[in-house]
Amino acid sequence: MNQFVNQLQQCRCCPRQCGVNRLAGELGFCRIGGQALISHLGLHHGEEPPLSGSRGSGTIFFTGCNLRCVFCQNHQISQALVPIEARAMSTADLARAMLGLQEQGAHNINFVSPTHVLWQMADAIVSARAQGLSIPVVYNSNGYDSVSALRQISGLIDIYLPDLKYQDAAMAWRYSRAEGYSEGISGVLTEMLAQVGHLEVGEDGLARRGLLVRHLVLPGAVDNSQQCLRLLADLDPLITISLMSQYTPQHQAANYPAINRPLTVAEYEQVTDFALSLDLDHVFVQELSSQSVLLPDFDQEEPFAG
Repeated sequence: MNQFVNQLQQCRCCPRQCGVNRLAGELGFCRIGGQALISHLGLHHGEEPPLSGSRGSGTIFFTGCNLRCVFCQNHQISQALVPIEARAMSTADLARAMLGLQEQGAHNINFVSPTHVLWQMADAIVSARAQGLSIPVVYNSNGYDSVSALRQISGLIDIYLPDLKYQDAAMAWRYSRAEGYSEGISGVLTEMLAQVGHLEVGEDGLARRGLLVRHLVLPGAVDNSQQCLRLLADLDPLITISLMSQYTPQHQAANYPAINRPLTVAEYEQVTDFALSLDLDHVFVQELSSQSVLLPDFDQEEPFAG
């Protein structure tokens, strides 16, 4: 099935609009060719409660990324020039992996960092559903998405789980090389909300459908976090938000003094208090202890075992 993958002949799956022919071996910013590369798949219990449930979220971690976040905790698989061992998967392979996770009891299929392999993912979803996939599909992205591309996969995604990283354009460029991130994210979130609506959670506590927006609070950047929350309140105060406190300096953060330290309790509380002041009532919060327990190590067979 190549309903979507053929678009890789002139790839414009994300805001970078590289236009390269990935099917012919040309590589754009993400450095991933025509087949998706998978670094890890398995049941993950570290997502928000409506996603992890009791049996875990069926996570599929794609290799590569269309951002270059200097603090990325997944840098081993997202940015390494020679990434940790990854498996190339055809549409059929990826569909089988999804069905396998469903058989293991996953509450959902959770595509982590899918933006740059959106077309491969979309064809695999179509194939897997034709073969009996019935659990929700989660699009777990960094938020640097193309509204046009998202519209083309409308109906394939049940739960959108995007990051809202920045409303400060200078920070977006300095820390992620993401030109236009702060200007484009409003349209991305609006499109996602239009497709799936607000987060719907069943009587079993599991997410069925909807939008859940993540925001990682960065040290020394309370103002950026407040701007992000204000954007969400302006879009729709009923949006479900996950305010993440897990930041610690990772990857190249040591080269950026402003973020070369953990987040403090005072900073996180200042942001959560601001969310309450905006009447944002649908908010997940974290303990700062998550700064250590949620960090993956993709050198290990089970990255989240630590």
